Amino acid sequence: MENKLIGRKEEQQILVNALASREAEMVAVFGRRRVGKTFLIKQVYQHHLAFELTGLQHATNADQLQNFSLQLTERMQSPVPIKVPANWLEAFFLLSKFLKEQKTVERQVVFLDEVPWLAGHKSGFLMGLSWFWNSFASTQNMVVVICGSAASWMIQKIVNNRGGLHNRITKRIFLKPFDLKETAAYLQSRNIHFDSYQIAQIYMAIGGIPHYLKGIEAGKSAIQNINDLCFAQNGLLRDEFPRLYPALFAKADNHITIVKTLAQSRQGMSRVDIVRMGKLPEGGQISKVLDELEQSGFITSYYPFGKKKKDTLYRLTDEYSLFYLRFIEKNKNEGPDTWRHLSQTQTVKIWSGYAYENLCLKHLGQIKKALGIAGVFATAATFQQRGTETEEGAQIDLVLDRNDHVINLFEIKFYNHEISLTEAEASNIRQKVAIFKAATGTRKYIMVTMITVYGLKHNKHSLGLVENVLTLEDMFG
Repeated sequence: MENKLIGRKEEQQILVNALASREAEMVAVFGRRRVGKTFLIKQVYQHHLAFELTGLQHATNADQLQNFSLQLTERMQSPVPIKVPANWLEAFFLLSKFLKEQKTVERQVVFLDEVPWLAGHKSGFLMGLSWFWNSFASTQNMVVVICGSAASWMIQKIVNNRGGLHNRITKRIFLKPFDLKETAAYLQSRNIHFDSYQIAQIYMAIGGIPHYLKGIEAGKSAIQNINDLCFAQNGLLRDEFPRLYPALFAKADNHITIVKTLAQSRQGMSRVDIVRMGKLPEGGQISKVLDELEQSGFITSYYPFGKKKKDTLYRLTDEYSLFYLRFIEKNKNEGPDTWRHLSQTQTVKIWSGYAYENLCLKHLGQIKKALGIAGVFATAATFQQRGTETEEGAQIDLVLDRNDHVINLFEIKFYNHEISLTEAEASNIRQKVAIFKAATGTRKYIMVTMITVYGLKHNKHSLGLVENVLTLEDMFG
């Protein structure tokens, strides 16, 4: 793969601005594992890195300090390893001494990667870092980049630090997975030229994680690639799930339980239901775990239309985790062509609908642009009215409540061909609209919008009912 940055325009600009600044800058970069944080930082700052250190997973503080000693020795080009510092205060003093002796007109960048692993319990790392920043770096017009995959830890311990690093972060970057357009560009940079449908199939299974996408091979279909990545004996993602959460969270059992519980629900679950279904202990700890999972990009919280914070629902929106729990975990030993066989089943068709809904929810900006309302403030929600013995219920995938006195009610369908509405489907949509109006009492204009893969062929059932039709291609905009 050629070393070329795909997308990340806004994030690149933040890093460039920090380098061009006339003041000392401390930049916090966080985002889930394998999302490309280290690659981004090294690409932008490759000619300015005066020192870099990467934390070691599951290492003792003594091991981390020895690693620091080795990295500093290499930077100093010393034939003899420098003495391992006794603590992080001494380590950062040695680093400041080394940097001070560098005769360079270039602005210096210090890059500390996987800081949550460096700053273990009672390690003293954060105290040493605060001394380094307050006593040296802040007066030297330097850029210090602090990076970590445990987004919640980074926010709590670095961004919201109450000690010596309080209010020291000058810029922050939350690096998200690629969207569909960036995924297409990344694959094209590797001479893989899929159409939108093939890309969507891959995205719904493994998401927009660059490291995962790196395993996609030219000359194979989406189904073949998914099979080889996720089900083959040596597949890159066959056993990624058991490693994913422990690498991010010190005590990951509850995180994994919540993810597995949410994987069972299409509509999302309340905190109460998650605790009950997952057989989890009550208490504030679960709220903390939910917050950590959301900040790290694995789950998404949202309010059903017209509801309040206490009615918050949580939904598993990490593509790979959902795909692993639905298919890989149970079928990894089924032999060659596992996914080719599974992809024809009704279970996969049901999952595809849910995964396509998640895809749409992650591309709301593109959907608004396609509707011509990019500049209109709008809030997204779902709507669910439970049925009774006397009244029908309704489930609406996506509701866009706009400030221009319009509400879009979305029907999201994943088919590999152009579709047309049947009389029964049209009747069902009209019923949903009627239930929504009655339940919410809204006076806004209701606009039925469909999102399909290849579009809607209008007929007598859709005319006068469906006012907007978006396709998969619109989400690449």
